[in-house]
Amino acid sequence: MKKTLMALGTMAMLGSTANAQKVAFEEFDLDNGLHVVLHQDDSAPVIITSVMYHVGAKDEQPNRTGFAHFFEHLLFEGTKNIGKGEWFKLVTSNGGNNNANTSDDRTYYYEVFPSNNLELAIWMESERLMHPVIDQKGVDTQNEVVKEEKRLRIDNSPYGNLLKAVKQNMFKVHPYKWTTIGEMEHLDAATLEEFKAFNKKFYIPNNAVLVVAGQFDNAQAKTWIKKYFGAIPKGEPIKRQKFEEAPITTTINATWEDPNVQIPMTVTAYRTPSMKTKDARVLDMISSYLSEGKSSKLYKKMVDEKKVALQVNAFNYSQEDYGTYFIFGLPMGDVTSETLIKEIDEEIVNIQNNLISENDFQKLQNKFENNYVTSNSTVEGIAENLASYYLLYGDINLVNTEIEIYRSITREDIKEVAKKYLNPNQRLILNYGPAKEKTAK
Repeated sequence: MKKTLMALGTMAMLGSTANAQKVAFEEFDLDNGLHVVLHQDDSAPVIITSVMYHVGAKDEQPNRTGFAHFFEHLLFEGTKNIGKGEWFKLVTSNGGNNNANTSDDRTYYYEVFPSNNLELAIWMESERLMHPVIDQKGVDTQNEVVKEEKRLRIDNSPYGNLLKAVKQNMFKVHPYKWTTIGEMEHLDAATLEEFKAFNKKFYIPNNAVLVVAGQFDNAQAKTWIKKYFGAIPKGEPIKRQKFEEAPITTTINATWEDPNVQIPMTVTAYRTPSMKTKDARVLDMISSYLSEGKSSKLYKKMVDEKKVALQVNAFNYSQEDYGTYFIFGLPMGDVTSETLIKEIDEEIVNIQNNLISENDFQKLQNKFENNYVTSNSTVEGIAENLASYYLLYGDINLVNTEIEIYRSITREDIKEVAKKYLNPNQRLILNYGPAKEKTAK
């Protein structure tokens, strides 16, 4: 009976994927190097205009971290033709919404408008690129905004510095060793000329991709894109330094004290390959197998059955150059870090030495088929996927074909990738705990 239900579930999932509409798109380059992608979707009268720039935290200098994230805020300050503080008013008064986000690898801006506001959306993004106003007043204003964000999300948030604690131990030469939000003293020390230089270097059409998605007239969209973006000068080609990390061959042991936590966290982290590789996708599957949902191996064993952990999780933090594979747990009561690591390692060794069951493998396939359908289920999701696959992966067609990579993964691949990357001598063990009370002298 169980096998029958599983087979029916699989057929339903495969059917939904097979019926998922292929993402059609058109792409072309302007003379200034801006890559343009158009995706028409008439299911709703909305349009998304987004621009992704190939600049993130890894493009910063070691003594000027946080610049990429800072610009995510700064470039909403206004432009030559959009007054200070008017950007958001202009968007909302025309029935739209907008946002932006930054990673170590890229910065992404987007607007969502009713479809009759396409020209406005295209003009606004061209203004951000062509006529940004970068002055001391705007820098000072956004400096305070970023500081408050860091206080709320990082400094005063339980486990808020977890990523920083891991990154600074996992990477010795690569800029991934610092966090996206950066250090506030670096922003405080920066001059206005340095901010202007950063903008001039990275915010150029030949370092970006523009995506227009939704309900629009194709010919009209092209006319407006060429009108508003075509006159923007091409920037100097960006020379990117390549950083290569030496392999980790001996366990790294580290600690971090956090005054905002009461329960210590045990973290193991492994350096993994670029998100562009098939191995990165296999690691995604291993993460899901280990800790996604209450029926996952680590959760069921450590939280439900043995009750040694309050929480346990595994995830593959994939990035353009390298990835970091995390497994972390919060102990139950007086359970030690050594006990948590022992329980986690047993499951990893089991994956390395034995093929996972056919039933578990089928569940993984179903999950990733569903993830694929979901990621392309909204126009906003499609727009970001198109930008990411073009700019970061170098293969925009992955918007339709990446699922084939996941489908090609076998149980043997899972076993071999676990053997290749998830070994004790290749990892960081981080004890992230409460701040210790200082003994009075």
